Amino acid sequence: MTGSSTQGIKTVLHPVSDLAAAKQVYTALLGVPPQTDESYYVGFEVAGQHIGLVPGGGPQGMSAPVAYWHVPDIEAKLAEVTAAGATVKEAAHDVGGGRLVATFTDPDGNLLGLLQDR
Repeated sequence: MTGSSTQGIKTVLHPVSDLAAAKQVYTALLGVPPQTDESYYVGFEVAGQHIGLVPGGGPQGMSAPVAYWHVPDIEAKLAEVTAAGATVKEAAHDVGGGRLVATFTDPDGNLLGLLQDR
């Protein structure tokens, strides 16, 4: 199969009910303070990965952690996975700083993410 490549899972977002409590646990776990610390999002950069805490699951309503596969062309990869049987949940959109994200479900309903930095 020839298609667009991925750069691996580099971002995992976790929905949390208590952002302050979760921030303390993840700071202890990761051994670094958050690089982004806002009321709507806390993000850590460690070992080449981004770990994000999203209060209440954010506008996308996450109920479980979501792994984001980094890709060079989000539209091409989204077309490729949907042609293979995935269902788009959240179309590609800019979340700031030129970063595009999208989510889709596999045939079993597992939520997966795509992320492209421009």
